Amino acid sequence: MDLHHSSHAGESHGTAGSYMVGFVLSVILTAAAFGFVMTGMLTGQHALLAISALAVVQIVVHLVFFLHMSTSSAQRWNVMAFGFTVMTMVILVGGSLWVMHNVAMNMMSR
Repeated sequence: MDLHHSSHAGESHGTAGSYMVGFVLSVILTAAAFGFVMTGMLTGQHALLAISALAVVQIVVHLVFFLHMSTSSAQRWNVMAFGFTVMTMVILVGGSLWVMHNVAMNMMSR
């Protein structure tokens, strides 16, 4: 039994090039969001939507380039676990916002 070499079936490890692409994309997305706020190019609702969209794109970049998540058959359980986590977070955050909104409308804003 070889203790120094372990096989990780189905796991893909990135190359230096893929990590560099992910890093550059992350820096560009962060700089774009920072630029929108600091220059005042977008304000109010438009700024919130643009920053939210950039955040979602950055999450995808991190998942693909750094966590190596893909839709391959070897990654099926990882993708399913991540999907369940996202669904749970949407329910928790969305439900909390809904409850707080209803409390504010029914109790405090009268």
